Amino acid sequence: MLRGGLVAFPTETVYGLGANAFDAEAVQRIFAAKGRPFNDPLIVHVASEDEVGMVAADFPAEARRLAEAFWPGPLTLLLPRHPALPAEVTAGLDTVAVRVPRHPVALGLLRACGFPLAAPSANRFGHTSPTTAEHVQEDLEGLVDVILDAGSTPVGIESTVLDLQTTPAVILRPGGVTREQLQAVIGTVAYAAPAERLAASPGRQPRHYAPRAELVLIAGSSPADIAAHMSQQAQQLASAGRVVGLLAASEVCQQLLAPPVPLFDLGSQDDALGIARRLFLGLRTLEGAPVDVILAHLVPPHGLGLAINDRLQRAARPTD
Repeated sequence: MLRGGLVAFPTETVYGLGANAFDAEAVQRIFAAKGRPFNDPLIVHVASEDEVGMVAADFPAEARRLAEAFWPGPLTLLLPRHPALPAEVTAGLDTVAVRVPRHPVALGLLRACGFPLAAPSANRFGHTSPTTAEHVQEDLEGLVDVILDAGSTPVGIESTVLDLQTTPAVILRPGGVTREQLQAVIGTVAYAAPAERLAASPGRQPRHYAPRAELVLIAGSSPADIAAHMSQQAQQLASAGRVVGLLAASEVCQQLLAPPVPLFDLGSQDDALGIARRLFLGLRTLEGAPVDVILAHLVPPHGLGLAINDRLQRAARPTD
C-alpha cells in the first residue's frame, strides 16, 4: 500500500477496499476497480481517536462523546475535512466520513500501515456488499492487490453514518449502531430518508446493495400474512416461467406454501443481528442458485431493523 496498492480487508461490518487516504492516485484506483462514480465520497478508516486530526479539521465535543461510546465500532461520523486530505476522497465536499473499525485484522492493518485508509465496501458498485473474502473475489478478482481473508464479518451490514453538522444530528445511513443507541448518548437524532441529501455522504444512492436477480418485497401484517402473500406470488411467477428464490425470516419460512424453489432462511425475526449477518449472504446465495427473481420481506423497523429495511428497500428499487 506504500506503493499505491489496493487491499481488501475485513471489518466488523463488511469487507472494505482500502488505499492510502493521502495518495490521490491510489484512491482513484478504488473508484476504477469498483466502477464507482467519482461524486460518491469514501469513508476514511483510522486506527484510533488520536488519528482523527489527520483527516478532520475539527473533532467537536459531541463527536468525541460518540467516539468514546462506539469506537472501535460501526459508527461513521461526518466531520469537517482536513485540507491535507485529497479532494478525491470526499468527492470535493468539505466534510469527511471517519470511523475506527472494530475488527482485529482491520486495526492491525491500520497500525501496520501508519496512515488512514480510504475504504468503501469491496464489491462492484451497486452490488450486494461482501461479507466474506469469496464475495470480494467474485466481484473484484484481478483488480485488488491483496485480499485478507478472516472469514465472515460479524455485523454484516455497513456502519451508521451520522452527520454532526446539523442540529439535531442526522442519520444519513442507518447501520450497525442504532438510532436508539445514539439517542442514549446525545439526545434527539433525526433520520434522513434515502431520497434526501443524496451527495452528502457515502451510502446515499437510491438504488444500492442490489443482487443481480430482481428483488421484490412482499408486504404483510404478520409472518402468516407475509407467508401467504409470498407463496401466492411465488406460484404466479413460477407459472409464468420465472425462476424464483425466497429470502425470509424463520417465522415466515415455517408457514410458506410456495412451490419447491430455493429458500434462504435469515433466522428468527427476533434476532435482528442474526438477520443482518445473513442478509447479504442470502442475497448472494440466491442470485448464484441461480434465480432471476427473489421474494423478500421487511422486518420490524426498530433497532437494527431500520438498517436491514433500508438495504432491502434500496436493493429492490427499480433501475432508473
